[in-house]
Amino acid sequence: MAERFRVVVADFLDRSEAEVPILGDLADIVLAGGHAEADLFDLLPEADALILYHDIPLLGDAAFARARRCRGVVRAGVGYNNVDVAAARRRGIVVCNVPDYGTEEVADHAVMLLLAVVRQLVPCDAAIRHGAWDYRAQIQTRRLRGRTLGLVGCGRIGTATALRAKAFGLDVVFYDPLLAPGLEKALGVRRADRLEDVLEQSPLVSLHCYLDETTYHLIDASALERMPRGGVLINTARGPVVDQHALVEALDSGHLFGAGLDVVEREPLDDERLRHHPRVVLTPHSAFYSVEGFVELRRKTAEEVRRLLLGEPPRCPVNRD
Repeated sequence: MAERFRVVVADFLDRSEAEVPILGDLADIVLAGGHAEADLFDLLPEADALILYHDIPLLGDAAFARARRCRGVVRAGVGYNNVDVAAARRRGIVVCNVPDYGTEEVADHAVMLLLAVVRQLVPCDAAIRHGAWDYRAQIQTRRLRGRTLGLVGCGRIGTATALRAKAFGLDVVFYDPLLAPGLEKALGVRRADRLEDVLEQSPLVSLHCYLDETTYHLIDASALERMPRGGVLINTARGPVVDQHALVEALDSGHLFGAGLDVVEREPLDDERLRHHPRVVLTPHSAFYSVEGFVELRRKTAEEVRRLLLGEPPRCPVNRD
């Protein structure tokens, strides 16, 4: 009988009912339940593949040095900031992500936050719950149709957001230096060559970019100042893309009308100014989630692991070289 592989799920999951139908014929699945890299050390020498969620802040060289049998790490999600990709490369370990599981959910969520902020859903709801019934709770509401929505990043999720925004009659412009020319023609939207050009013409801005060294604090005080006064910022991408202190100052000064945030710079949220700000709508890094989307994420993660174990080309490697 051929020796079975061992797949270690590093964190987050406490059940494997979605993974067993895909991996169960060739691998044993170990649910580590880790919260730190060191929690995995005893399991790594026997691991042929790793599945990583987001509870472990960083998986780095200390872990990969122990994972001598490991063929690859699949980050169950779009972002892979908690994997030291360079360290994995040095050890010959492939790192993959799952970039396409939650496209619909995050795009829907971005539009939901935009509507909630612009239509002042939270103040209206709060006023009614305190006994009022007066449309003037949203007296500052502006019409959406005809306004410009600037997208920072127009990959899968940005594209899906653009299509939804067009249905509301928004004029969509995006900035994304990584995309080949012509996408704007396919989508029927406009493209800007500089971030500044998008910010200066967009009272509504939604972020859909990766977090790396080039996008950390991409939206800082200077960037926010370029937005028209009374603007709205939506972030369903990554918290550190926005300088949180600068964001609060722009809100307090009135330069920004409001913000809709699914992600913040430090999670869980530890900034009481944001937590209680009357013109901020918050959700707990949940834009990715739906019942169907989470099943899709787990299935695609397990399928990528299966390809790695069988020596087949992975679908979504991030350290392809």
